[in-house]
Amino acid sequence: MTSRLPGAIPAAMLHINDLTYRIEGRALLERASVGIPAGHKVGLIGRNGAGKTTLLRLITGELSAEDGAIGVPKSSNIGYVAQEAPGGEATLIEWVLEADKERASLLAEAETASDPQRISDIHIRLSDINAHSAPARAAQILAGLGFDEAAQNRPCGEYSGGWRMRVALAAVLFLEPELLLLDEPTNYLDLEGTMWLENYLRAYPHTILMVSHDRNLLNRAVTSILHLDRGRLTLYSGGYDDFEEARAEKQRLEGKLKKKQDEERKRITAFIDRFRAKDTKAAQAQSRIKALARMKPIAAQVDDQVVPIRFPKPAKSLASPLIRLEGVDAGYEPGKPVLSNLDLRIDNDDRIALLGQNGNGKSTFAKAISGRLAPQRGNSWSHNQLAFGYFAQHQLDELNPERTPYDYMSDLMPEASEAERRSRLGAAGFGFDRADNRCRTLSGGEKARLLLMLATFHAPHILILDEPTNHLDVDSRETLIQALNEFEGAVILISHDRHLVEACADRLWLVHSGRVTPFDGDMDDYRRQLLEARSTGGPREGKGPAQKTDDRAEQRRLAAAHRARIAPLRKAMTTAEKEVNRITGQIAELDAKLADPQLYVSDPETAQKLSMERGQCAKALALAEENWLEATEAFETASATG
Repeated sequence: MTSRLPGAIPAAMLHINDLTYRIEGRALLERASVGIPAGHKVGLIGRNGAGKTTLLRLITGELSAEDGAIGVPKSSNIGYVAQEAPGGEATLIEWVLEADKERASLLAEAETASDPQRISDIHIRLSDINAHSAPARAAQILAGLGFDEAAQNRPCGEYSGGWRMRVALAAVLFLEPELLLLDEPTNYLDLEGTMWLENYLRAYPHTILMVSHDRNLLNRAVTSILHLDRGRLTLYSGGYDDFEEARAEKQRLEGKLKKKQDEERKRITAFIDRFRAKDTKAAQAQSRIKALARMKPIAAQVDDQVVPIRFPKPAKSLASPLIRLEGVDAGYEPGKPVLSNLDLRIDNDDRIALLGQNGNGKSTFAKAISGRLAPQRGNSWSHNQLAFGYFAQHQLDELNPERTPYDYMSDLMPEASEAERRSRLGAAGFGFDRADNRCRTLSGGEKARLLLMLATFHAPHILILDEPTNHLDVDSRETLIQALNEFEGAVILISHDRHLVEACADRLWLVHSGRVTPFDGDMDDYRRQLLEARSTGGPREGKGPAQKTDDRAEQRRLAAAHRARIAPLRKAMTTAEKEVNRITGQIAELDAKLADPQLYVSDPETAQKLSMERGQCAKALALAEENWLEATEAFETASATG
C-alpha cells in the first residue's frame, strides 16, 4: 500500500519515494523517486502510455500503489481538474465561484449568523481569502479561457463537452491550490486559450506538475522537466529544449562509459579464461572473477523509435491557384452567414495556419473550401480534379470501437492482398502486433495516426488538419512536422500547438468577426495582441501590429523557393530508392530460380547464365545503393539547411 507522509520533507512540495505501480503485470512505475521543491513549475513528459496520468492519480489518492510513499505538506491543497465536465443550470461564473467551498460556506453562514463574535470571525476570514474580489478574479480567468461576459452568465448545460472542460479548468485555476496538477490542459483549448494559459502559469504563485506534449508550453511555462521513462523518474532543470540537450549529453557520456566498461569486462574475461586453470595465476583469476561480479553494468540508452508519419505525394500536380473565392458568404442557415465576403486564393505550395478563437468560424471555413458547405453568395472556383484530405479531432470518437486498423485498410484496398494491406499499415506504425487490435483498445495517439493515414490515403492535393496533435507525444509531433514540411501539396492548419504552427506555416490567416483576412505579423505579434485584448476582458477588433508586408511576402517567397529547391533532390532520392527496390526484386527472383537443385541437372547452361546475371545484379545493386545513400544525404542536408 502507498503511505502518505504529510509534511515529510518541508523543503519539498511533493516527494515521491520508491513508488511502484503495475497494470496487468506491466510496471508503469518501478521504485520511482523524485523531490519537487515548493514553487517549482514542472512539466511531466514521457511517451504515450508511459504512465503520466497514472502518476497524477496516485498523487491525488485516486489510485493506490503497491509500494512506496508520496509526501505532501499537511497544510497544502492539491488541485486537479475534474474528469466530469460541469453541467446544469448554474452559470459559468457561479460554477467557478462555487468551487471555493470555504468561501461559499462562509457567505451562506453570514446570511444567517446572529452571534456578533461569529459574524466578526466570518468577515475577517472572508477578508483573509480575498472573497470580495473573487468574482472579478473568476471572470478574468474565464475571459482568458475564451468566455466573454455574456458567455459567463449562460448556464453550463448550454455548452458542449469541450467548452465545459474549459470551465472545469477555470475552477481549479481559480482555487489557486498549493499543488496544481494538470493533465494535458491545452487539449480543450484553442491557440488563443493556450497562449493565455501559458502566460497565466508562468505567473502562478505555487507549485505546478503538468502533463503536456506542447513543446512551446513546456519551454515557456515550466522551470523543470520530469521525465517518466521505463518506470523511472528523472528531474531536469529548464524547459523542454534544455531537457533534450541535457539528456542527449547524458546518453553520450553513458555511452562512453558503457564502451569503456565493456572493454574492461572483455579484458578481465580474457584473463580469467586464460589463467583460471594455471596454479600460479589461480588467485589472480579468482580476484578478477569477484571484480567482474561487483561491476555494476551500465545500461545501454536505447530510445524507443518513433515510426515516421508520411503523406503520399499527389498523383498529379495541379496549377495554382487550387482554389479561388470571390465575395463568398458561408454558413448553415439562409441569410445568416458565419463568414462573409471571402476573397482568397490557395496555391499548391501554401502552408496556411488559421488563427482565431473557437467559434469564430475556422471549421466553417475548412468546410467551405473543401466543398462540404456550398456558398450562400459569391463565386467559388477549384480544379475539378482537386482532392482533399481532412482530419478533425472529433473523428477519433467516430471510429468504430469494434473495428481494427486492418478492417479499415481492407475497405480502402479491397482488391489488394493481405500482404499489401499489412505493408501499408506497417509503414504507418501498425505492425502485426497492432493492426488487428480493436479501435477501443488503441491509445489516443494510435487513433490519431490511424485517422491521418485514412485521411491521406488517396494522396490529396490539399490537406486540412484540425487539431491533429492533441493525442500525440512530443516526438510524434516532431515526425508530423517533418511530414508536413515534406508534403508536396497545400496545407490548411488549425492548431493550438504554437510550435507546430511556427515550424510549418508560412502564412497566417485570422478568422474573426465573420471575416478571414491575412494576419500581417508573426506568432509573437499575435500573442502580444491576444494577451492585451484578453487582459481588458474581451477580444479586440483589428489586424496585427503594423509590419512591413514586403517582409512577410519575402518570407513566404523564401519558404516556397526552399520547397522548390529540394523538390528535385526529393525526386532523385525517390528514383534511387525505386532502383534499389527494382534490382533487389530481380535478385530475389534469380535466387528463387537458382535454389532449384534440378536446374543444375536438367539445364546447366541456363543455371550458369542465371548465376552470371545474378553477379551482375549484385554489382548493380551496390552501385544503386551508393547512389541512393548520396541522394538521401543531399536531400536531408538541403532540408535541414533550408
